[in-house]
Amino acid sequence: MSNKTVKKHSYYAPTGGHPPQTQLLSDRAVFTEAYAIIPKGVLRDIVASFLPHWEKTRLWVLSRPLSGFAETFSQYIMEVQPGGGSDRPELDPGAEGVLFVVEGEMTLTLNGEKHQMEEGGYAFIPPGTDWQLHNQADRIVRFHWIRKAYEPVEGLGTPEAFVVNENDIEPVEMAGTDGRWTTTRFVDMQDLRHDMHVNIVNFQPGGVIPFDETHVMEHGLYVLEGKAVYHLNQDWVEVEAGDYMWLRAFCPQACYAGGPGPFRYLLYKDVNRHMKLNGFGAR
Repeated sequence: MSNKTVKKHSYYAPTGGHPPQTQLLSDRAVFTEAYAIIPKGVLRDIVASFLPHWEKTRLWVLSRPLSGFAETFSQYIMEVQPGGGSDRPELDPGAEGVLFVVEGEMTLTLNGEKHQMEEGGYAFIPPGTDWQLHNQADRIVRFHWIRKAYEPVEGLGTPEAFVVNENDIEPVEMAGTDGRWTTTRFVDMQDLRHDMHVNIVNFQPGGVIPFDETHVMEHGLYVLEGKAVYHLNQDWVEVEAGDYMWLRAFCPQACYAGGPGPFRYLLYKDVNRHMKLNGFGAR
């Protein structure tokens, strides 16, 4: 019997390209003091980036630490051609990472052990890990790479690396929602070794966040599937698969998933650490 994961979900991945000269200039991109919307239509060839020690690879930077805005993380969408990848992917020994595959498949090597990852695949990589990544398939692989400077705490230790697929995890139903709102959690919320959570939030048509969440955690939200209307700092914005939302701490946020199908997004948030009192980076 095959152990291959059965795919249950769809995942949007950008393909780049360039719009024609006849296209209207206006789009849904917004950057405010409280939030930013990066719609899928702006992820074009002209704004792609490249990284040292990565072969046959380009990426789109969705977020990065930015003074006066969100400060704890960066998020990329990586695109690796067949035969591409890196033997030195992470140059910062203090950085932890999460990888999430949205198209294709790839080989991730963690401390000498190889893992085959396909769509829905998720990997947590602790700081200081020896890892490599290569596309040994015959088609492009696209995946998210979320990076954060890990904040160690004396006596807690560092969480272990792991690789899993979201299709093998049972989502947790939010109380009082009759299953319309669930969360796919990849780490134990009580494990205080983790200083970030990267989850998948799932809404069925008609599901809502029924109040304006206002909290200290920063967010990066990439819409994997479907569409919805989001309430951000008193503005209503429509989002769809491929759009990205970058929310500053305390930005009020709520949403309504109108359908016709599921609305799902990859969610980053910083957790489980004291607030720094003397500026970013203070100990």
